[in-house]
Amino acid sequence: MKRFLFFRFIFILTTASSGHPIAAAQQKRPNILFIAIDDLRPDLGAYGNRMVKTPNIDRLAASGTVFMANYCQQAVCGPTRASLMTGMRPDYTKVWDLKTTMRSMNPDILSLPQHLIAQGYSTQGIGKVYDPRCVDKDLDKPSWSVPYHKTKEKYYAKGFSEPVSGRYQSAETRLLAAQYAKEAADKGMSKAEINDYVQAKVKPSVESADVPDNAYNDGANVEQAKDILADLGKSGQPFFLAVGLAKPHLPFVAPKKYWDLYRRDAMPLAAFREMPAQGVDVAMHTSGEIRGYSDIAPLIDPAKEKGYGITLPDDKQRELIHGYHAAISYTDANVGRLLDALDSLGLRENTIVVLWGDHGWHFGDHNLWCKHSNFEQATRAPLIISAPGMKAAKTRSPSEFVDVFPTLCDLASVPVPKHLHGKSLVPVMKDPRAKVKRYSVSQYPRPSSGKEGNVMGYSIRTEQFRYTIWMNKGFRSDRPFDPSLVVGKELYDYVKDPEERQNLEADKSYQKTTADMHGMMLDYLKSQESNGK
Repeated sequence: MKRFLFFRFIFILTTASSGHPIAAAQQKRPNILFIAIDDLRPDLGAYGNRMVKTPNIDRLAASGTVFMANYCQQAVCGPTRASLMTGMRPDYTKVWDLKTTMRSMNPDILSLPQHLIAQGYSTQGIGKVYDPRCVDKDLDKPSWSVPYHKTKEKYYAKGFSEPVSGRYQSAETRLLAAQYAKEAADKGMSKAEINDYVQAKVKPSVESADVPDNAYNDGANVEQAKDILADLGKSGQPFFLAVGLAKPHLPFVAPKKYWDLYRRDAMPLAAFREMPAQGVDVAMHTSGEIRGYSDIAPLIDPAKEKGYGITLPDDKQRELIHGYHAAISYTDANVGRLLDALDSLGLRENTIVVLWGDHGWHFGDHNLWCKHSNFEQATRAPLIISAPGMKAAKTRSPSEFVDVFPTLCDLASVPVPKHLHGKSLVPVMKDPRAKVKRYSVSQYPRPSSGKEGNVMGYSIRTEQFRYTIWMNKGFRSDRPFDPSLVVGKELYDYVKDPEERQNLEADKSYQKTTADMHGMMLDYLKSQESNGK
């Protein structure tokens, strides 16, 4: 018996050190499929929206944790993606806009996929994961173990090539774009000038074309991602595959069959389209992003403008909301293809799937459209994580995107870098009643304008309240708090006022709440003075 045990011990040692398949299977770390979705609000069945049709995302949610109270770091693509990918807040990354490159400010900043490379992972990506304006031409070269994948022509549907301006496939838009491109070329314009000229003339906010899913970039990228998955599965190396889906970002384009899922007249319009009572001017914006679409300008009536947001006719609002719903269902179909590929390749059981939308979106609430604010509709964003061995759950525990980096490290059993600003959400995934933090933090800058100067708004969201302070003269959280720089304060009670109709900061009946929230804000700002600086 002793001799048998001795040889069994030698066999285990030998197989563990020699790469024997049994030992490799026991030691293999989980793969990670990382699905980034642009401008996706939590308008999903899993989040309680009964109108939207998202069976595939709901299927993922049924096997994972749905973070119901998840918030972005800054409600615009570049900054919030830089924060999520590095686990560091915007005042550390110093990416507050769509032109600053992350590593020009922090050459040695560590990204999640870069960290995973050091842990033996193959890291690959396709589509929009980082905002391309905020990283190098290689989509952050240190993050990828192979060059970032570009969409290959062969993955577009037969008879289709790259969409016009990267967006449109309708025959009418293609014809108009070709006409204006020729007109610009005849005027001797450069290639870049021709592109700008065409977009100024032909840039509709919506498109419903009877085309295959992979006539558009997202569909083509998913077809390519399926082949990448197959290759990664064969390699035997743990992988991190990031797939970025551009829809439902403007313009709201999707194959006609997804538009046909909805009735235009059933589209819900915002119940409250005004500035909050006792509101703060700097909290508002002019919905500049949507104004750049060629079919929007003719609809603007100067007499109906309010000085904030944009006032659009109800029928156009319903068309935009219809288009957004169609684009969500199109995205859902693409997510389904990725999940089906995991299943067919036998990879699902050992793969963590994380799906997130980078921020929310305003649909006429406060007369605002797009994102770019610290209000609830802009800052709340979906986060779903499905991991081997974890039960399905929904949680209202506060979470934010800086938590994704440490959470995935924790789930993959790789070291969690100590400098990260976020916290692992694994305790919440194990017990949805648990909490790893008291609140989530978002922020948004406003450019210099008169006496207010360069303003930053910091916003704390607890289970019931949101408290925001607006600081001028270029204040950032790495500086000591100076009360003289405060140019506005807001407090909203989401139990009594989910539509943010009333700023309660000066309401005497909320005096204690305001004091408590202000204390939390000061504690947060104090923690950031030296945290990772």
